Amino acid sequence: MSPRSDHRVRPGFPPTAAGEAVPGPLGQAGDDRLAFWARQAERLHWGTGWTRVLDWSDAPVARWFVGGRLNVAYNCVDRHVEAGHGDQVAFHWEGEPGDTRTITYADLRREVCKTANALLSLGLRAGDRVAIQLPMIPEAVFAMLACARLGLPHSVVFGGFSPAALQSRIEDAEARLLITSDGQYRRGRAEPMKTNTDEATRNTPGVEHVLVVRRTGIDVPWTDGRDLWWHELVDAQPDQHTHEDFDAEHPLFILYTSGTTGRPKGILHTSGGYLTQAAYTHGTVFNLDPDADVYWCTADIGWITGHSYIVYGPLANRTTSVMYEGTPHTPHEGRHFEIIEKYGVTIYYTAPTLIRTFMKWGEDIPARYDLSSIGVLGSVGEPINPEAWRWYRKHIGGDRVPVVDTWWQTETGTIMIAPLPGGPAAKPGSAQTPLPGISAKIVDDQGRQVGKGESGYLVLDQPWPSMLRGVWGDDDRYRETYWSRFAAQGHYFAGDGARYDEDGDIWLLGRVDDVMNVSGHRISTAEVESALVSHPAVAEAAVVGASDATTGQAIVAFVILRGGTARPAGDVTDVLREHVAKEIGPIAKPRQIMVVPELPKTRSGKIMRRLLRDVAENREVGDVTTLADASVMQFINAGPADGSSPTG
Repeated sequence: MSPRSDHRVRPGFPPTAAGEAVPGPLGQAGDDRLAFWARQAERLHWGTGWTRVLDWSDAPVARWFVGGRLNVAYNCVDRHVEAGHGDQVAFHWEGEPGDTRTITYADLRREVCKTANALLSLGLRAGDRVAIQLPMIPEAVFAMLACARLGLPHSVVFGGFSPAALQSRIEDAEARLLITSDGQYRRGRAEPMKTNTDEATRNTPGVEHVLVVRRTGIDVPWTDGRDLWWHELVDAQPDQHTHEDFDAEHPLFILYTSGTTGRPKGILHTSGGYLTQAAYTHGTVFNLDPDADVYWCTADIGWITGHSYIVYGPLANRTTSVMYEGTPHTPHEGRHFEIIEKYGVTIYYTAPTLIRTFMKWGEDIPARYDLSSIGVLGSVGEPINPEAWRWYRKHIGGDRVPVVDTWWQTETGTIMIAPLPGGPAAKPGSAQTPLPGISAKIVDDQGRQVGKGESGYLVLDQPWPSMLRGVWGDDDRYRETYWSRFAAQGHYFAGDGARYDEDGDIWLLGRVDDVMNVSGHRISTAEVESALVSHPAVAEAAVVGASDATTGQAIVAFVILRGGTARPAGDVTDVLREHVAKEIGPIAKPRQIMVVPELPKTRSGKIMRRLLRDVAENREVGDVTTLADASVMQFINAGPADGSSPTG
């Protein structure tokens, strides 16, 4: 469905008039951005105040709140307890099998202090890196905050990633410690995790210890002297720890995201600016009342959404949150709605992929539950189509609450573009306008801003506090990837296409590079191609993203098989799909694999993925005049080269 500015839904808050500033302090952002960000930072506790809000003299490397010192974990936990809120619930945790834990802010402080003392006992000191691969259990939060408390940059790796993916991230960050669990529950079964992490650490001698949380009770391999049980080491520690303040630019975490070269990029975020914007955006976008709201972000902690909107933003704002371990249809398809009803969730933040899944399951499922507590709905991970937006608001929000469609990235750290509850009337499918304090534009190839009704490239033309501070260990890659496209203008290029409607509101159009967005997870075509070619039966591969009604984009692969090589048993496409899942993770498994005799290439050897996208999306194939052999497309359209099934 194309964007239509006349599709308006009035939010449940009194809207402002068109063009009117948002009331209160948010309306003061436009004239003096730096003063605005200083006011947001003042909401945190600083051990030492800053002398300068922003140093942009070494652009595109930013320094925010220069000279300021703070402790991120103290801001997320201790100061709330000291202010008398120790009995407030920080997390209502729901395990997939049905076990629960209630963790107050006082509980959280004790657990974070014990974890910090345990890490100190292992000889870790500020600046050392810690890798974390855990399920959605409270220990993941304890570990992250303990690292933040001690100035140990953490690298959290999604629990579904393969041993090879984990190993590459451990090696790049040079982590000294890995924190993992014996296993994790997925769809009602206890799946191994420690076994996989052992494979990942087999060739990473820099990892001195592996700290293991007992979650499922399954048997695990054990290396004496290296492996340690969490309950034996952490639980024995004192529950008091005196925090230390760190420079505002001290590294907080490294989070790896796909790159167009196939080699993941370690996105670096630092402390003061990131926490300032995480707290500001969380409180503002969701109109948070910490004394009344129960908030649930359904993301995994292994992604940036989990970092910013499960851990750091909500805790900095003294939020009561729900945290759920499992999948949304275990043990039944109403599990999320059951949890909303149980805890009286007032703010629900999820991905369009899940919303479209709920749509497939049917509106009768949410109708069985009392969802009247919900006051704000949020969407994250990819552009939400208007149909899903309306279904979400009607069947989850009772046709009465605002839907905030948020645009941001791992690299931006926090939300950048979103409608505000109480702001101008919402438009289903549009993120609408940059938040107060943020500046974004849509430009053409020459970096000139396009007009209303026109499309182009989304750029950020002013620095922001939570911006990435670089690619870990690769400054050249940072500059080339994000700043070279519009270097003359000094614009950060987000990699997304976008369009202004006739009101000047922004509609996101998806990725314009070779990184696919599958269920909100960014996966590079090169990474999947590399995995396919690593199979002995594959000579060459090309991968594209194709539109998918459920996941936003789906992975479609075109492969050329090696001649004279023994074919794998069974359907080759099924074998290759499972191979990709093993090499990268299940999220990267292609929806479809086509076996072809040749790939469409230019005379210089460049694969014309544009033409493959046409095939993948069942469109008429475009211009083939630049191909070295235009007849190739006839063979591809004719079907599989070997008679095997084109789908898996």
